[in-house]
Amino acid sequence: MVRIWWWLLFGGLVALLLALDLAVFHRHARGERPHRALMWSAGWVGLGLAFALVVGLARGHEGALAYVTAYLVELSLSVDNLFVFLALFTYFGVAREFQHRVLFWGIVGALVTRGVFIFAGVALVARFQWMAYVLGVILIATAARLGLGEAEAVHPERNVAVRWASRVLPVEKRFHGERFVVRTSTGWRFTPLLIVLIAIESTDVMFATDSVPAVLAVSRDAFVVYTSNVFAVMGLRSLYFALEGALRALRLLKPALAIILGLIGVKMLLAHVIEVPTVLTLAGVGAILGVATVASLLLPGGKTPTDR
Repeated sequence: MVRIWWWLLFGGLVALLLALDLAVFHRHARGERPHRALMWSAGWVGLGLAFALVVGLARGHEGALAYVTAYLVELSLSVDNLFVFLALFTYFGVAREFQHRVLFWGIVGALVTRGVFIFAGVALVARFQWMAYVLGVILIATAARLGLGEAEAVHPERNVAVRWASRVLPVEKRFHGERFVVRTSTGWRFTPLLIVLIAIESTDVMFATDSVPAVLAVSRDAFVVYTSNVFAVMGLRSLYFALEGALRALRLLKPALAIILGLIGVKMLLAHVIEVPTVLTLAGVGAILGVATVASLLLPGGKTPTDR
């Protein structure tokens, strides 16, 4: 059991980072330049990996290894979310300088929903051992879907939450800068930017059904799983702006994610038969991601086996 002050330290650090991000470094709306976003991404990744030292103090060497493994798995799965962000911003016509504000609040919401998913998952697996097999099957099914090129298409007009909000809430027809609510002659009204935020939040819930079982297959420790999720998700904004122009070049990422999820799913199903060391899982995840990234950049363009 992690002592409460480790949780307080983590919560205080996250609150401080979010406050600095919104109130100091990105106080004014502006388009993020790629080189600046790349520096921010490197900083977030460095901070996420450095937190493994804190996890090591709280949970020992094995806990630190599990944290780094879960962090890499979650970060790689989160990169897949970037394709959805790009599609949503293009669909709704969100100006580049306002995208950071939407992503900021979208990620704050994701930290809450991921927390609910993770703590519920940890409790269920601890209480019902057979839940581990259910999660393993979910991971293998997700891997098959990615491997066959059947990832979710982005259709905001079919999104239940978006349709409900558009129908029920008083929404303005045009954007008002980075504001989610604006006062008009007819009273307070929501702007289309809120609809974009709702679209991002609702799609993240769907992505959580893939990522949470994956990290629970790495560790059942709530502190390890949640902290790795938080640091991976918090770096998504900068990563989006850093890779915005190169996302489509990473065409081998989905097959790599399919392999990773499939192997982790098998590991979860066979946990009572064979125990795979955490360090071996970490090495495997790192190797697969490294090969996929290098191959995507070096191999000539064209359709991959997953293109349909």
